[in-house]
Amino acid sequence: MKSFRLLLLYVLIAPAVALALPASDPVSPKGVCRLQPFDLTEVRLLDGPFRETMLRDKEYLLSLDADRLLHMFRVVAGLPVTTQPYGGWEDPKRELRGHSMGHYLSACALMFASTGDAKLKVKVDYIVTELAKCQEAMPSQGHNKGFLSAYPESFFDRVDACKPVWAPYYTLHKILAGLLDVHDHCGNKQALDIVVKVADWLKLRVAKLSHEQQQKALGNEHGGINESFANLYAITGNPDHLKLARDFNHEFIFDPLARGEDKLNGLHANTQIPKIIGAAREYELTGEKKFGDVAKFFWERVALHRSYCIGGHSDREHFHPIEESSKHLSPATAETCNTYNMLKLTRHVFAWEPSAQAMDFYERALFNHILASQDPKTGMPFYFASLKPGHFKSYSTPTDSFWCCTGTGMENHAKYGDSIYFRRDDSLYVNLFVASELTWKDKGVVLQQETEFPESDTTRLTLKCEKPVELCLKIRKPAWASEFAVLVNGKAVEPPPHVGGYVEVRRTWKSGDKVEVRMPMALHTEAMPDNPSVVAVLYGPIVLAGELGTQGLDKINPYVHKQLDLERSPVPDTPTLVCDAKDLLSRIEPMAGKPLAFRTKGIGRPNDVKLTPYYKLHHQRLAVYWPLMSEDGWKQKLATKAAEEAKRKAYEARIVDEVQPGEQQPETDHSFKGGNTATGEFHSRKWRDARDGWFSYELKVSPDKPMALVCTYWGSDGGKREFDIFVDGEKVATQKLEKNKSNEFFDVEYPMPAKLTAGKQRVTVKFQARPRAIAGGVFGLRVLKAE
Repeated sequence: MKSFRLLLLYVLIAPAVALALPASDPVSPKGVCRLQPFDLTEVRLLDGPFRETMLRDKEYLLSLDADRLLHMFRVVAGLPVTTQPYGGWEDPKRELRGHSMGHYLSACALMFASTGDAKLKVKVDYIVTELAKCQEAMPSQGHNKGFLSAYPESFFDRVDACKPVWAPYYTLHKILAGLLDVHDHCGNKQALDIVVKVADWLKLRVAKLSHEQQQKALGNEHGGINESFANLYAITGNPDHLKLARDFNHEFIFDPLARGEDKLNGLHANTQIPKIIGAAREYELTGEKKFGDVAKFFWERVALHRSYCIGGHSDREHFHPIEESSKHLSPATAETCNTYNMLKLTRHVFAWEPSAQAMDFYERALFNHILASQDPKTGMPFYFASLKPGHFKSYSTPTDSFWCCTGTGMENHAKYGDSIYFRRDDSLYVNLFVASELTWKDKGVVLQQETEFPESDTTRLTLKCEKPVELCLKIRKPAWASEFAVLVNGKAVEPPPHVGGYVEVRRTWKSGDKVEVRMPMALHTEAMPDNPSVVAVLYGPIVLAGELGTQGLDKINPYVHKQLDLERSPVPDTPTLVCDAKDLLSRIEPMAGKPLAFRTKGIGRPNDVKLTPYYKLHHQRLAVYWPLMSEDGWKQKLATKAAEEAKRKAYEARIVDEVQPGEQQPETDHSFKGGNTATGEFHSRKWRDARDGWFSYELKVSPDKPMALVCTYWGSDGGKREFDIFVDGEKVATQKLEKNKSNEFFDVEYPMPAKLTAGKQRVTVKFQARPRAIAGGVFGLRVLKAE
């Protein structure tokens, strides 16, 4: 992404940059890049799904209020404010506030380059002017010169002291990246001046820490701030800026990768990828092999081994063991930020070692995750690409979410033109089959690509040349295309053996020359790495999802404030495919007259399913991965389901009363009382606890039957969570939560002595924290008839 634009543009605009900064000497890349990208201004999207998605994103960018984004920057700087801030993660009480400003600057700059809409430049120029005023005013509020953020400088003190705080360096990275994009694409020199002043401030701050202290501080998520300072170094040539980049290289992550060791299990995925992009940029600017090794090995492990069929990865934002992949099909799979960053990293890796493999991955993730992530009704992105069978896509709100994926979502659709074509000397690489027009000014060539791919298996290239020009056209031959034909002016050509998966056509081109590329697509499957009986179905590079209807969705608002608000929405049973893997494709047929639409034939249980591109499915339930079973396996599944249903009904028949802690009406109905108690929400479930305090409820009981109390807890809770449970003043249990069941809810059943319920209709259940401890959190509370 912007790293590559810098790589190319910083060399081209060196004279202008030299005038912008005193004693600046731009740094040339060290020759590791074999290819260069085209600038976004040189590529224009033509009609098609990518242009439609881009224009929806542009509309959203223009709708946002710059002053609301500036609100907390002005508050921290002590400047007057006239508007209310945005909500969600931009709420004044949220520690990540300000991150959306950086994404917004990047998105507007990228969109300006992609479309030429001057209204976007007006917005960012205004914001940069106002941010400069904020930076100038910061010392009046006790902050050091050069500091700029939407939160106080003390947040960084907490990082240095290894105290909890929500990622101030992550947010600063977004702000710096946004300012550099505005400088890059909008020619705003003041944006660069702000970044240089931030670097001067941070240089003094980091100098106070020992190497060991700085490495410990990097345990706090810090985004790709090393990339920002590497990019700044590319512009200024100031070695202090390169040193800052290196100060933020996280050795705990880099060192194993440099040795070729995958120790990613359990790590927060998107915390790591931006660091690796920084390493890639340092490799380009210094030529130091270690940084290249880190980036290439990481890319290989994540892109080729840890990714779902849609090109995304992670479950609940974390890397999981590859040998457990089929167990990780949840509503929280494939965070979209991860894929945004993996595509950035792919561009680096591809430029060093051009290969169809890299661009095959890029294509897979672009079509099946990024293009799929935008709601066609509102233009809002989703956070997770839910792969839980029977689940559905949910999206951010326009003004009250502002998640990380809202921010990267602004950028994703603003830069579709950045990877369709690359170049080297007289070679033009056609990487992606996206309707677009390229203007290669240096060669006097305009290339127009007309295609309806993936609904068509053909793309057509037409050249307009100022004069005849010799070029080598290099066209990616995808791994999914078993047959591949190239016709020049209607005649089939026999190109030489392709290198790196690219077919080469070298000739002297003239205006009007046409190239037709035919790449027939076919159905194929992709199994989970740990379970060959769990498969996805693809057509060419396009992931097909089952259309499973809209049952229950009429009562669900898919636009959410919190990314997992709908995680626990009930999911109906989804079909199983009763078929051997080797026979599956023969039991799927195309639907006449409907491009990219298929249907299973006689293998769906309890019914067959229609398969449609995942990127097109919105506002309905879906499934991407399918369990394959034998007929006997299906019968066993039905028997197991029947037994589970009987067990559930038997359990429900035992319930005498229940209360949902943390929900107002149920607590009122059950005479809630408490002291030093708090409530909240986690994984879409309410909870209540009490710190050195207590809380109680009145619950119904049967006066003549033995009773039991059942409490639901979160299995990863620990620390000083020890408490007594009383029924009508008599202790019935002591509970200690010490990570009893990692990453899952669990129930504990406590028998109630008969004397406590005999002759009663209700009892008071009280949770009392032990001294200096916490009672709860309690996520559910029931009274049952004892078995």
